[in-house]
Amino acid sequence: MKALDLWRKLSLPLKVGIIFGTLGALLTVIGLIRQGNLNPISILLGILIPGLAWGVVSWAITFAVVEVEKEE
Repeated sequence: MKALDLWRKLSLPLKVGIIFGTLGALLTVIGLIRQGNLNPISILLGILIPGLAWGVVSWAITFAVVEVEKEE
């Protein structure tokens, strides 16, 4: 129940960032598995770089949209 309570307390931009960051990391790992490139460093970088990039960019876009909607 604690995880559900924590999820409810998060803001919308943070939820979107977490979801898209997780999807970006997951898609990268799936691509690495399909190519047969299963080096530990490739998997680690494949999780960190795209996951963070997708997460931060989607968070920033959602945050900007929420802020613009607040002002109107």
